[in-house]
Amino acid sequence: MEEFDLLSTVEQGGCSSKIPAALLESLLPALPKLVDENILVDFSSHDDAGVYRISDDFALILTTDFFPPVCSDPFEFGQISAANSISDVYAMGGEPFLALNISMFPSSRIPIDVYKSILEGAASKALEANVAIIGGHTIDDFPPKFGLAVVGRVDPKRLVTNSGLRPGDKLILTKPLGTGITVAAKRLKMVTDESYRIAIQWMKTLNDRACSVMKKYHVTGATDITGFGLLGHLLRMARSSRVNISIQAGTLPVLPGVTSLVNDGCIPGAAFRNLEYVENDVTFTRVDYDLKMIMVDAQTSGGLLMGVQDEFANQTLQELTDAGLCYSRIIGEVGEGNGKIFVS
Repeated sequence: MEEFDLLSTVEQGGCSSKIPAALLESLLPALPKLVDENILVDFSSHDDAGVYRISDDFALILTTDFFPPVCSDPFEFGQISAANSISDVYAMGGEPFLALNISMFPSSRIPIDVYKSILEGAASKALEANVAIIGGHTIDDFPPKFGLAVVGRVDPKRLVTNSGLRPGDKLILTKPLGTGITVAAKRLKMVTDESYRIAIQWMKTLNDRACSVMKKYHVTGATDITGFGLLGHLLRMARSSRVNISIQAGTLPVLPGVTSLVNDGCIPGAAFRNLEYVENDVTFTRVDYDLKMIMVDAQTSGGLLMGVQDEFANQTLQELTDAGLCYSRIIGEVGEGNGKIFVS
């Protein structure tokens, strides 16, 4: 296959390409909705996916995600896109099992073998997750975009949502922050190959092991961290759960080299949009500017953020670490309140 750098086709790749959260939220309330008692979760709660009950002990999780290239290599782009799309099912405590490809590819501008490699990468990651890709849809479009529509299954009584945080919960994050900054630095030739490869590896990592640990400890509130950054997703959880959240910035797991990149001015535009979205509801106390911007950096295929009962937090953290999720950290806690975040 002729070598082709997918990052040369985009200015904003991965989940950095999402439209601003505030703009999206302004559109959703006016949409018509079908009333059905079996719809357990829909877009009104800004959750990771929709959930439809089939029976008392079986429900379907439905989700979709796609985006422009987030890395140079097409096979890895397919892997990351698939891992990111499947993640929403894990975030809700479910088991993914079916998927469809969603593809936009400019067949007259990029060698078709590049598209073949994207599909192969997605298929390999879906196979790792025990997910069957049974079809899809492709249109001709530039720049290329790829993702999956995914179906998962879950027991409705064990469903995990972003509205399930409880006062007293400890918050655990399972992957390091800084993928958006690292990818931007790659395009600008500011990052070392070693740091870039570490970011790619974490974006390719499924959240299946984190989900297994989460279910073992009966977590009720969780999400995955993607395009709205850590603080954007935290704010959605705080509002939906009707709680306040306190974060200790010094505990945050961060990819190698990211703090220096921010200090050198490598801050993607999505980070500023995410900061604008959260700034009225987040109070910062003695937090370095670098860390503040890392907390709003748009992540692609980020980790799970889960609220764990205090008595099980340390044990949960140990099991996540033992499962190979070495960046897992307790980053804060949940308190009484109504949708505010405090970072110190």
